[in-house]
Amino acid sequence: MHSAAAGTRTSAGGAGRAAGARAAVLPAATAALLLALCAPAPAAAGSRVPLPSRMADTGGGDQLITAQARTPRATTGTVTWWQRHNGRWRRAGWAPARFGAHGLTEGRTRVQGTSTTPTGLYDLPFAFGIAPPPPGTTVPYRRVGADSWWCEDNASASYNRWVAPLPPDCAAAESERLADHPTQYSRALVTGFNYHRPVHGRGAGIFLHVHGKGATAGCVSVPAGAMARILSWVRPSRHPHVAIGTAYGPTAVTRY
Repeated sequence: MHSAAAGTRTSAGGAGRAAGARAAVLPAATAALLLALCAPAPAAAGSRVPLPSRMADTGGGDQLITAQARTPRATTGTVTWWQRHNGRWRRAGWAPARFGAHGLTEGRTRVQGTSTTPTGLYDLPFAFGIAPPPPGTTVPYRRVGADSWWCEDNASASYNRWVAPLPPDCAAAESERLADHPTQYSRALVTGFNYHRPVHGRGAGIFLHVHGKGATAGCVSVPAGAMARILSWVRPSRHPHVAIGTAYGPTAVTRY
């Protein structure tokens, strides 16, 4: 009996202390609630901020295409095209993408023939295709003919250039006859990778083009419908660029 009574008193004392503690904590909890209600909402998560707004550079224009893979070894990812209006970037469309068979690599140190897609931020000099340009296309568009080539011969003065016909100093075995790829080059956009001041041996003919059967030799590819939509959307007056990179790390698209 005494043990039970003692136990009861102990329980009652504990309950009394707990009640006192709750009474002391209640005003603090109420104050915290009021502060939470009055405080500004937290910033949106990083994933909700448009990708161009998180980039170091977007090229200065109002249109941007991002081609992003998860890691440097990935051969697939996403191409998204963005429009800036009143200072805010909005997604205009997206499509599944394919990259080089050996993944992606830093564009400034890329080596030709490695089947890697060069990362970086590039302009879009012109478009070309075996098929006619889609309705609404305003970017300069060259139709591919039987004698249309892309010179990839390191010994040629026409290295990394569209040529028609193939010049004598550009070996056919070291170049690409565009008409030989009716699916991939049905429509394409030239990227500015190694284009304006070509470094021989770094790589040539890096395009955004239509999907083939699998990974590319270094280009970025998208489905045919997406390629048509991109060409109809691009406006040279808006100074479009393409940013190629990974989700994180030294080749993250946000670093370019």
